[in-house]
Amino acid sequence: MALVNKPKKGKRKIRDSGEREIMASRKAKTKDPSKVKRAKSNGSLAALPADLRGPDTEWWYAFLSKHAELHKDAESGSSVPVPSDEEEAFRYFFRTSRRTFDYICSIVRDDLISRPPSGLINIEGRLLSVEKQVAIAMRRLASGDSQVSVGAAFGVGQSTVSQVTWRFIESMEERARHHLVWPDQERMEDIKARLEALSGLPNCCGAIDATHIIMTLPAVESSEDWCDPAKNYSMFLQGIVDDEMRFIDIVTGWPGSLPVSRLLKCSGFHKLCEAGKRLNGPVRVSGEDAEIREFIVGDMCYPLLPWLMTPYEAENLSAPMVNFNARQKTARMLGTRALARLKGSWRILHKVMWRPDKNKLPSIILVCCLLHNIILDCKDELLTGIQLPVHHDTGYKEENCKQENPSGKVMRETVTGHLPTFEAVLN
Repeated sequence: MALVNKPKKGKRKIRDSGEREIMASRKAKTKDPSKVKRAKSNGSLAALPADLRGPDTEWWYAFLSKHAELHKDAESGSSVPVPSDEEEAFRYFFRTSRRTFDYICSIVRDDLISRPPSGLINIEGRLLSVEKQVAIAMRRLASGDSQVSVGAAFGVGQSTVSQVTWRFIESMEERARHHLVWPDQERMEDIKARLEALSGLPNCCGAIDATHIIMTLPAVESSEDWCDPAKNYSMFLQGIVDDEMRFIDIVTGWPGSLPVSRLLKCSGFHKLCEAGKRLNGPVRVSGEDAEIREFIVGDMCYPLLPWLMTPYEAENLSAPMVNFNARQKTARMLGTRALARLKGSWRILHKVMWRPDKNKLPSIILVCCLLHNIILDCKDELLTGIQLPVHHDTGYKEENCKQENPSGKVMRETVTGHLPTFEAVLN
């Protein structure tokens, strides 16, 4: 099949240094809450209601009560029980602690106060607080439940859930991007040191993997361009993670019909690496005085490149090759586990999305990655069992790229020769 040209509006990346510089120089549009105004129906101005200025906690207890009521009336008792501990129950519903939730509210507060979507009135006739808006959006992303179901749990309508969720996504996409950037050299040295301690691989900077975000499309949009090898309509997410499974680069918006190797080549990260602007830090010197440059690790679906190390494939591999493969897998599985955690935490990415706007879907994916990173940056912890118990891309056959760059082969041999022999092969 011919390569599909990527729609410009559907593309979202965190990749180049220029974007980092823009974000670093951007000044937050903060406003004094006491001076924020809103328009009355007669056109005059009035101060914003107090319940939009300070933290709101009433929504949480109302939500718990409503959820208990809905759960009691449900016909099926197969739902996972809500933890009895209140703090754990909060994590169950919103994936974060209250402290991290408050931090997320602080990121979007100015936007949700100064530019609230129209019609955000709850059933009691009051404007929704910032906290309740964030809770609605995060519950929609965390559960993947329909807008009707999420709205019922908060006492609001489907259109309100839609407006609130999208306004939250727009704000996070603009104001939280500093949580997903390529590391500076000082931080990269720390990442490499921890990855070497974990796997034994010298100068390894992270792991790469990709997953399909499955969706249904209207008949008028059901094109073969978006039909992947598993006969699903899907969009790709490719992520590179560090030693803590934090995303440091993502690319999304491309059709799931592409081979993973083609996805990589279409990415800005590939272009930067080929131009010597990524993975261009200090080299290591092997015992044979050969240079080991910075690299990442990936599965067999990726090509072997000087900056991307893939496993050896052959029967009767030598002991050093087996040793390399075991160590490479230890590092590589960080990417696999990160995507499983991402899709387990933010189930909207794991469930089949019903007719999403393909131009908006990349923003949803990006914000879920930002929330994933914020949890790590805030030293927060997910509840046990949130991560998917199976592979993040079940139902898809493993691709085998078989492309081996000659310089990549030399680099892999150099790394292999540099490695100490395993006393016990890592799982």
